[in-house]
Amino acid sequence: MKVQLDNYTIDVNVLYGVRKKLYLQMDSMGHITVKAPNDTSDEVIRQAVKQHEKEILSRLQAIAKAQAVAPKTREYEDEGRFLHLGKYYSLHELIETEGLTEEELRLNLRKFYFTSCKKVVTERIKPYQERLKVKPKSIDIVESATKWGSCSSSKKLTFNYRLAMAPVEVIDYVIIHELCHLTHMNHDRSFWRLVGSIMPDYKDKEAYLARYGQAMTL
Repeated sequence: MKVQLDNYTIDVNVLYGVRKKLYLQMDSMGHITVKAPNDTSDEVIRQAVKQHEKEILSRLQAIAKAQAVAPKTREYEDEGRFLHLGKYYSLHELIETEGLTEEELRLNLRKFYFTSCKKVVTERIKPYQERLKVKPKSIDIVESATKWGSCSSSKKLTFNYRLAMAPVEVIDYVIIHELCHLTHMNHDRSFWRLVGSIMPDYKDKEAYLARYGQAMTL
């Protein structure tokens, strides 16, 4: 479900069940979940979210700000350590370093991650497309401070180049997540049921991104 808060359109994951009250939760990545009694109307859920508009927007802005700032200064030298597919490597193991300035090393490493992410996503997405019987209009690798992936209403998928730093199974989760949006554009029960049918332990992958996402930066 999508809810408009001020100038932001946010996705809300709604979980219905046998319960008496409605509960709203927000995780460390800014994902909002509403647990509601069966037969709760969409309007009631939207109003419940809007009651917490100030707090939600404040936390989303804080998360975006934190993600946009590198946790520490990177050492662009031969033995500088950088993540690639879930493991740390010395800089010279990822790119050529001899005779290059720090700025050239930074730019070349960024290009390396873009290329790596494109390669991995292109390879890994094929079997999941077949299983889900969907096909995106396009696949692009982009830079984003707040999203690991996205799916537009025109069926265009984008993936954050920093995913190349994550383990392959975490990349698979983001791929599955965005492919499932080709069938369900919101985060309702049907969407999460579909994600779970392909990757039952998807919550573990979400937890990895929430815990280590800030280390996946240049």
